[in-house]
Amino acid sequence: MYSIFILISTFLYFKKLKKNDYMYFFLILNKIKSMAGFHTKTFQKHDDYMTPKYAWENIQHLIPKDKVIWEAFYGDGESGKYLRDLGFNVIHEEIDFFQNNLGEIIVSNIPFSKSKEIFARLKQLDKPFIVIAPASKICTSYIRENYKNDKLQIIIPIKRIHFIKLVDGKPVEGWKNACNFDCFYYCYKMNFDKDIIWLE
Repeated sequence: MYSIFILISTFLYFKKLKKNDYMYFFLILNKIKSMAGFHTKTFQKHDDYMTPKYAWENIQHLIPKDKVIWEAFYGDGESGKYLRDLGFNVIHEEIDFFQNNLGEIIVSNIPFSKSKEIFARLKQLDKPFIVIAPASKICTSYIRENYKNDKLQIIIPIKRIHFIKLVDGKPVEGWKNACNFDCFYYCYKMNFDKDIIWLE
């Protein structure tokens, strides 16, 4: 399910493979590669994956209540409302993320097609954040370049997050919340006890 862990697990068992199993090993690697390509092309064309409320409910115990949250990407406006419903102090305005710097902590579901620019900007702001992004992004060079010397932590959902898909600002007809990609919560300066947190 999670490409990075599939890759790691595959390498851990590489030495145990029999001669006839090598083809299977390379099939797995090709599958991971094709998944990464799908993500990039899909998100460039349609990038409106709205956050379901349960995505924030599932991690509310990990978000500090005493901080002003900036939900930096407006989307359909519902994400900020969900966080407020959970008792958080939230700034959620339809403004340019790259031209503003609000709140004490960023909690957001970012536009996936702009992940490279967003993670660079987040590093520049150097404030704590929890952002949702595809699991495959952990393998990218820009994550490595921006965070290799810092403590980036990961929250892994108990199940796949099924976003609310919009195209041209409208719900997609026939969309049944059936996302075919996995996401992590990427966290910076949150100082959790564990670097990888598996939700239960």
